[in-house]
Amino acid sequence: MELKVNDKNILLISFGHFEKYYLTTLAEDILCRFLVPVIIEESYIDLNEYYDPARRQYDGNRLLRMVDSLAPAEHFKSIGLFRTDLFIPILTFIFGQAYFKGRTGIASIYRLRNEQYGMERDDSLLLDRLSKVVIHELGHTFGLVHCHVPDCVMRSGTYVEDIDQKKNKFCSKCEELIGTEYCT
Repeated sequence: MELKVNDKNILLISFGHFEKYYLTTLAEDILCRFLVPVIIEESYIDLNEYYDPARRQYDGNRLLRMVDSLAPAEHFKSIGLFRTDLFIPILTFIFGQAYFKGRTGIASIYRLRNEQYGMERDDSLLLDRLSKVVIHELGHTFGLVHCHVPDCVMRSGTYVEDIDQKKNKFCSKCEELIGTEYCT
């Protein structure tokens, strides 16, 4: 089975403040990997209803459903960007998640920041990590599963070090399934 990207656009929705440079660079990375135009929008919602005080985190499943309900139908795929600590019931935390073969995903920079691990701030590394997470989650929306190739962006990432070890690109097998070509 070969998946094919079509000519509609991908909507990148920022919930919370993100530097314009982050959003435009992320949009360029998405365009590069999927060959689909990217639209950037900002949105504001009250995150309190998604907060779990017992875990002191935000419910990723509920946020994913919310982003899916807000995303206009004319957008091929949508990704919500957050700055909060996300979880799903079976995991301590998540960097992102998406509907498999769906149209929506989410990602958060919260656990991608060096400061979270007692290290110096590194905006370049943060942007690289966020790009990998977003491309990975979009890959799931296109029907890609986790890959076993060590540097493929579709390799599972449980820890931030896992994200650092993979590239911002699909391996040749995933590339063939998704039906796009690498940007040079």
